[in-house]
Amino acid sequence: MDNLYVLRGEIQQFYAKNSKYINKALQFIVALLTFYMINHNMGFMKLLSNPLITLGVSVICAFLPMIVTVLAAAVLILVQMTAVSVGIMAVTAVIFLIMFIFYLRFSPKTALVVLLTPLAFMLKIPYVIPIAFGLVGTPVYAVPIIFGTIVFYMIDYLKEAASSLKGEGAAGMISQVTSYAQQVFQNKEMIVSVFAFIIVLLLVYTVRRMAINYAWKTAVAAGAVAGIAIVFAGSMMLGVKVSYLELILGNIAAVIVGLVLEFLFFSVDYSRCESVQYEDDEYYYYVKAVPKIVVSAPEKTVKRINKRGESQETEIIDTEEIRKKNAREQSVREPGEAVPEKRKRAPKKKSSKIEGNTEHLLLTKVLREELNLDNDDNEK
Repeated sequence: MDNLYVLRGEIQQFYAKNSKYINKALQFIVALLTFYMINHNMGFMKLLSNPLITLGVSVICAFLPMIVTVLAAAVLILVQMTAVSVGIMAVTAVIFLIMFIFYLRFSPKTALVVLLTPLAFMLKIPYVIPIAFGLVGTPVYAVPIIFGTIVFYMIDYLKEAASSLKGEGAAGMISQVTSYAQQVFQNKEMIVSVFAFIIVLLLVYTVRRMAINYAWKTAVAAGAVAGIAIVFAGSMMLGVKVSYLELILGNIAAVIVGLVLEFLFFSVDYSRCESVQYEDDEYYYYVKAVPKIVVSAPEKTVKRINKRGESQETEIIDTEEIRKKNAREQSVREPGEAVPEKRKRAPKKKSSKIEGNTEHLLLTKVLREELNLDNDDNEK
């Protein structure tokens, strides 16, 4: 488990260093998936459905604010609708205009939710959205979730009814608009989904802010169970056909995403939590302190042992510093220059004790002869 926390720390450090590029890459992926979904479900105009155009527009949107991607997606939907019915396009344009004027222009940061909600519906995991943004967001995110849900059901209706709408022409424009408004805004499945999303978002947000142990895990589990129960009850009451297999699998995916978000943003150790109580002149304070789980990467140690085994030294090697030092040496050295080899010192010869004694005796004998010490000893 410690290795996972070390990996999380490395991911956070990597993101902190390269956040600018990572954000642009993620924005490009979201834009590409959004435009692909629109063209795949509403490919009424072959020119706009060209993959090269989709790729080019996605690249442009990656370098602009997220709200621009939302506006580009709205324009693409309207242009695709023009090939089916001008009246339906006009009604949809009014709905988009209301969304933008009364909400999106005041909260441009929530534009991402409007894009992710239809994508989650397309991937059959819509309940990931309310659980995920209930953990990392606020109840305000209910509004863009509702907008994204409405957009998905607009696209889904046109995908199914495009063939019948094309044949009516301008004479049946009023009936087209009436049928479109009824099928979208009186869609029982959409009403059940919107109601379930709002309840799940508020429930997850409320539980994860409670001062209880394992609040995030409890919030995720409660949100998944509530989502299944609300959809099941709504389908029984309103007579809506629901795929219960997709419902269960979608909520399982939502639980997995919620646990991943907890691991990344809220890793704490509840076994070491403490309760603190103190007061001032006006209030008593009861504080519950839960320490975060922080695992630092282990340092590499290198043990050096000399040849005789007389002593051992253990030191910590900074591998990053060694790499930088080697890189500096290679940059200073010329490209064609060979790496100089270290000269080995010749081992010193040790004189034996016998040789040392012999030299001492010979020197003593020579000195005695020069000083005539031997003759003086004989005379004595």
